[in-house]
Amino acid sequence: MHKHIEWDEPGSASIAALFKDDPEHTPPYPGAVLSARYQGRIVRVKVEAYREEDAVSIGSVAAILDQRGHRFQSHQNLNVGDMVRLPDDKRAIERWEEDEDEDEDEEKE
Repeated sequence: MHKHIEWDEPGSASIAALFKDDPEHTPPYPGAVLSARYQGRIVRVKVEAYREEDAVSIGSVAAILDQRGHRFQSHQNLNVGDMVRLPDDKRAIERWEEDEDEDEDEEKE
């Protein structure tokens, strides 16, 4: 059984919007790793099945990260390893914030 998750809207990072006019874009396949947003975190989902009729991937949570790439085992009611459904319209491109330490190092050089 999968856990019901209310995914964040991907906004300008929407995969569906990015590829809506690309006829060569293929749907997710078993083994693919997708990204979405959940309560401000980046969640990576490893696809086990894709339901084309619903445009939904079903898979397990492979990673939960913050915007700096720090990993977590859980966030709110979501845990690494949970089975989830990820609709295509909730998939997101990952974007990373610059690490403050890296910014300071660059300024010193």
